[in-house]
Amino acid sequence: MFDWMSVLGALAGGAVAAGAALYLVGRRVERRAATAAAQAAAVASERLLEEARQRLVLAAKEDVLQAREVFEQEASRRRREMERREATLDERLAALEEREARLHQRDRALDAREQALAAQELEARAQLERLCGLTAQEAKQELLHRLEGEARSEAAALLRDLREQARKSAQREAQKIVAVAIQRMATEHTAESTVAAVALPSDEMKGRIIGREGRNIRAFEAATGVDVIIDDTPDTVVVSCFDPERREVGRLALERLISDGRIHPGRIEEIVAKAREEVEAAVVEAGEQAAYEVGIHGLHPELVKLLGRMRYRTSYGQNMLQHSKEVAWLAGIMAAELKLDTELAKRGALLHDIGKVLTHEHDGTHVQLGVEVATKYGEHPVVVNCIAAHHDDVAHESPISVIVQAADAVSGSRPGARREAFETYVKRLTQLEQIAAEYPGVEKVFAIQAGREVRVVVTPEAIDDGKACALSEQIARRIERDLQYPGQIKVVVIRETRAVDFAR
Repeated sequence: MFDWMSVLGALAGGAVAAGAALYLVGRRVERRAATAAAQAAAVASERLLEEARQRLVLAAKEDVLQAREVFEQEASRRRREMERREATLDERLAALEEREARLHQRDRALDAREQALAAQELEARAQLERLCGLTAQEAKQELLHRLEGEARSEAAALLRDLREQARKSAQREAQKIVAVAIQRMATEHTAESTVAAVALPSDEMKGRIIGREGRNIRAFEAATGVDVIIDDTPDTVVVSCFDPERREVGRLALERLISDGRIHPGRIEEIVAKAREEVEAAVVEAGEQAAYEVGIHGLHPELVKLLGRMRYRTSYGQNMLQHSKEVAWLAGIMAAELKLDTELAKRGALLHDIGKVLTHEHDGTHVQLGVEVATKYGEHPVVVNCIAAHHDDVAHESPISVIVQAADAVSGSRPGARREAFETYVKRLTQLEQIAAEYPGVEKVFAIQAGREVRVVVTPEAIDDGKACALSEQIARRIERDLQYPGQIKVVVIRETRAVDFAR
């Protein structure tokens, strides 16, 4: 039996082998074809590169040729421009040489003219000296003398104008500040007297106050240091004493005795001691109250006590504590207007008259005593200077001391604030006129407006306008140095020239 399966298997194996051989042959053919194509492509690219290189070389040569032509054209143009400029410079140089020659000629002509003018000037000066009878040096001195006199006159007039302008401006601002301070503060001024009236329940009490053979009234006056005046005034006795503090002790003690009814020497001493303690307590309370009202803190207890004692002191009839508080308020307002330290201004103003409560116990002026006590209790140097300088005894070291002085003057010179003895007033007027009359050129002197103004009439031939201004200042400084007065004094120098003729 024929085996078809074996035949088929053999045929299939041969077919596979033939297919594999054909595949290998096809791959080899493809590879050769690809190699040939690559070689052909390489040859073509070499040819293209060579052609591109040749084109680039040709283009570069053409650019170089064009650039050379442009450069040669530009070079020729610049050569022509340089030649033209050289020709222009040659022309200018020739013109400058010609101008220099003309200038040399002018210089020679000017030199000759100056020599001629100098000769003419010398000849004219000689003729002028012969005509005037003065040498050139003497004429120069005369001219300088006249110019000096004119300059002095003009300088005096300018100084007077500047001083007047400054005075108007300063006075306007000062008046504004003072007016603001016064408008914002008002206080009462009461005239202190030297007596105090004590009301009695009946006239029978007068006899009990006198006592048997006057022993009660003598004991009372010895214990208090006051005088008890008993007269025909109904239901009233008067306690008199120049010291307000002792007068207050006597008034309180007498009122206590009258209300108690038991009046005898032993009871009098007891009541007077209690009244004195009450007054001392009232002194401390018054000092603390004044410092609180003004807004001052940290005062030494002794200064507070001295401040309270000012309640029982007067100056020209003005209560010193009220005056000090008023000065403190005014100074604080002025310092606030000028953007200064208001607390220091108030402190210096409140203590500026602190020495007046010590003058009857210690030697020295109230300024000296005030400086000593303020320094002793550690006050600020500005405060000490306010005390020392408020009467110009020393120089002002700060604007605050000037403010305190101004506030003190405002408080003391306000109408009704102070009283002044007639003899002192007349003496001050006489001294004012005597001081002004001592200066040369003064013809008449008049003190007017209660001594607030001095009018000085001068001789016009001896005092000119510039000297009149200087004279008013000299008299004002002399018054400040030699006199004591409240407020300020205005000095007016009057110079009058009259021309008189008659028509006949």
